[in-house]
Formats: sequence, C-alpha cells, structure tokens
Amino acid sequence: MPYGFTPEHLALAEKVRTFADTVVRPAAYDWDTRRELPLDVIAEMGRMGLFGLPLPPEFGGTGADYTAFCLAVEQIARVDQSLAVTLEAGIGLGAMPVLRFGTEEQKRQWLPSLATGQALAAFGLTEAGSGSDASGTRTTADLVGGEWVLNGSKQFITNSGTPITTLVTITAVTGERTRDDGTRVPELSAFLVPVPSEGLAVGPAYDKVGWHTSDTHPLTLTDVHIPEESLLGERGRGYAYAVTCLDEGRIAFAALCTGAAQGCLEEAIRHSHERQVFGRALEDNQHVAFMIARMQARVHTARLAWVEAARLMDTGVRFKMAASLAKLVGAEAAVANAHDASQIFGGYGFLNENLVARHYRDAKVLEVGEGTTEVQLAVIARELGLTGAGLTRR
Repeated sequence: MPYGFTPEHLALAEKVRTFADTVVRPAAYDWDTRRELPLDVIAEMGRMGLFGLPLPPEFGGTGADYTAFCLAVEQIARVDQSLAVTLEAGIGLGAMPVLRFGTEEQKRQWLPSLATGQALAAFGLTEAGSGSDASGTRTTADLVGGEWVLNGSKQFITNSGTPITTLVTITAVTGERTRDDGTRVPELSAFLVPVPSEGLAVGPAYDKVGWHTSDTHPLTLTDVHIPEESLLGERGRGYAYAVTCLDEGRIAFAALCTGAAQGCLEEAIRHSHERQVFGRALEDNQHVAFMIARMQARVHTARLAWVEAARLMDTGVRFKMAASLAKLVGAEAAVANAHDASQIFGGYGFLNENLVARHYRDAKVLEVGEGTTEVQLAVIARELGLTGAGLTRR
C-alpha cells in the first residue's frame, strides 16, 4: 500500500476525494467570493463521519486513527483550504482538548455534537501580545464565590463565530508559579466557555488575504462567569495542554499543506496538457515539465513527513519533532507549488476564479498558522539539543 496506508485508509481517501471533487470544488469560488462558510456542507461532512474520525464511538465518533483524519483533511485541502482548516481546527483545536483533558462529564456534554458536525468548537490561545509566546497571555481567570470570572481578549480564533459554534477553550492566567530555577512565571489554566455566554463578545470577521470561507474572529471576555467545574483538566496546566494540542494539530495541518501542494500539482499537470503555446502543448516545454517534476517531489516529501508523524502518534511514540518537521516541510511545499502553478497558468493564474490563484493567496498563512516557520525551526533545534533554539521550557 502506498505510504503504508491500509485498505481502510485508501477507501476513506477515495470517498473524501470524490466528495471534494463533486461537492466542494464546484462551489468553492462562490463561497470564497461571498466569504461564507457553507453550513449545509459542514452538516454533510458530519453525516459522512469526518468530524468524528479520531473520536471514540462512545462519544459519537468513528474510532479511526489520526492518520485517517489527516487523509480526510488532505483530500479536502486539494480543492479548498478554508473548508479543510474548518475540519482540521474543529477536531484538532476544538474537540481534542476536551477528549484529551476533559472529565467524563465534560466529554459527554460536548463531544457528541462536535463529532457529528452539528456543532463547532474553537481554541482561544493567541492574543495581540502573545502569539508564539504564550507566556505573554494577559487574559485572566479569578475564582470568586465558586465561579471563574474571565477577562481579556483573544485574536485570530478559527471557528469562533459561526452559527453552530457552541464552545471555545480559553487559556487564562490564574496566578503565578515558581520554576525550577526560582523564577516566577504566569500560571496558565484552560477553561471551557460555552457560546454564547454573557460577557463573551465575538468581534467582526477579519478581512483576510485568503482563507475567505474559514470563520475567524477576535474574542473579548468581560466578566464572563462560568462554573468552577468548567476548568479543563488541572489548574496551572493550560500551557502544557495547549502545547500538546498544537503538537498533534501540526500533523493534521501538515496534511492540509500537502493537500494544497497536491491540488496545485494536479492543476499544473492538467493545464500543461491542455494549454497550447507556439503550436504545441505546454508540457512539451522542458522547463515546465521540470517545474512540475519538482512539484511532485515536494508533495511526496511532504506526505512522507506527515504520515511518519501520524504513525508515531498513532503508535504512542514521541512525535514532537516529527510534527514540526512535517509542518515545516508541508508549508514550504504548499507555498512553492502554489507559486509554480500560478506561473504555469500565466495570466489565468492571477484570477481568483482559478483554483491555483486561491491556493496562492491561501498558502501564505500555512507558514504562520499553528506555529510559524520560525517556531517549527526552534522546536526542531531544541529537540536536537541545540542551545540556540530560542525557546525556553515552562
């Protein structure tokens, strides 16, 4: 089997690929133009079981492995990165924190609707002054009379303002703690905040360069009261939980990058067959053929990287560096392939109605989302034991 995929993996990939080509691709430009998340398609994806792939059956999921989830993300990303990241973030940043760290009651409360696509959840980590550096978090949570009171703001939060968003996990400062070297650092904890909640305001959607269909908003929390049992996991473990979810999410994000790179490759091959230039097919030009060959090399390398990371995760082996490698390689492959595909299309590659043009716009954020390229390099360097990594352990 290619890349070590099982027959079940390949059947799922074919099923999602067909869905992407027949349902998503024909409508993607319209969604992009109207900047509208198609809730009817989200519901259909839910009925297909895509939002429940890595979730246990007892919570409404299908019990598939993480590799299967990544395969589904990759196939959709070929034709629409926005819809792919809605799925990727809905599970990786929405449902997985509850599954990994929630109580049994919290899991039963939130996961069934998330697993079926009837609801979406978001993860509120990033702030204006604390993107890659979560130690700069300014949002606070104070325990008052048996309730947590949250105040602060978050930004760039995916899936936070849709009509079916029901939950956002918020990281907030709950005090200070002392590290082994004696320095004092903020104590971060994580909280499950229902949507809507009094005092939780969802700001206007961002005017983004790309990912127009993806739902992204800032959030403001003003005296948001939630029950004491809304704490996710242990107090003071919010940073560790966020890192775990980001490490896992980077694998699926790398699969999304690979899907984008694959989509550009497929479009470039098709266009090189069909386009006639100076009386011959574009593919007869050796330079074009070599460009496409390099695009294939990038896709292959990116897929090998995320598959290895997913397999390590599925088998319980440490995967931190593998996840960052996959995300780094995948993002670079997507950006390079989008550039080359747009060049091969010429003027047509500059039209938004063209899939490669949308990939070209969308691909840039792949070097930023779920950890910038520089963060991935720092993680890899630290995992190699290099002192100049630039990240400190909390």
